[in-house]
Amino acid sequence: MTEQIIIFSQIVLIDLVLAGDNAIIIGMIASQFPEDKRKKIIFWGITGAIILRIILTLLTAYLLQITGLRLIGGILLLYIVYKLYVDVIKNLNEEKKVKVKEASFLGAIWTILLADFTMSLDNVLGVAGAAGDHYKLLIFGLVLSIILMATAATLISDWIKKYKWIAWAGLLAILIVAIELIYTDIKILIL
Repeated sequence: MTEQIIIFSQIVLIDLVLAGDNAIIIGMIASQFPEDKRKKIIFWGITGAIILRIILTLLTAYLLQITGLRLIGGILLLYIVYKLYVDVIKNLNEEKKVKVKEASFLGAIWTILLADFTMSLDNVLGVAGAAGDHYKLLIFGLVLSIILMATAATLISDWIKKYKWIAWAGLLAILIVAIELIYTDIKILIL
């Protein structure tokens, strides 16, 4: 039971720190359109992002069962920890500018899907790595990230700016998951 509480806490912290960017991108892209198109772009962007997130989560959970890939996933998460430290903790990131190649409805949706794919990988990898074999917690993490992405991105972003400890706690949770993934594979590969 204690292990599940720790995993649950890691998943919540990872989602809090990583899910907000996706929703901010969707909002930034949608803001370039008139009100009637904006709601449709947000709806279809989030719908596409949800489908993409489900596929990535299932694929990642499967791939993390293969010896050697956890090591790669852990190293990737170490890089993400570094990037988050620079971007979130040190607050060195410049304001994100997202350009829609063409000011069209489909162009906006495509841009959202591409942005979500690149930014979801860190979230999915972190949650799947933290959940391990606990598939109920993996599903919880997926649902939580979708809810946070769809509803609370601005609030989360403000919280992280106001309360730096949330960012530090999320960073620590991701770092622990990265070390566990690397250690698990190294232990298997050595024996």
